[in-house]
Amino acid sequence: LPGHGEPFEDPAAALAAVESLPFGDLRDELAVSDSVLSKQISELETGGLVRAAKSFVGKRPRTTLSLTADGLRRWKRHLEAMRAIVGDA
Repeated sequence: LPGHGEPFEDPAAALAAVESLPFGDLRDELAVSDSVLSKQISELETGGLVRAAKSFVGKRPRTTLSLTADGLRRWKRHLEAMRAIVGDA
């Protein structure tokens, strides 16, 4: 189910497919609340896996998220490990 995987998996999967994504779009894609996604992103930012760029569109704040180079590298390693497990089953 979206939003119910490991904290790294759901946001990373979505962000790995794009250069960047607005916070609201990622929240909607994962079908989670602002607070759940905010906590996940905060943890991933602290770990150096996700970058959050803050800007304004008119007077409205906008947060755009992207995987860091390390985040993308670690996501790809995670996928390879999962494929190896499935391949062994």
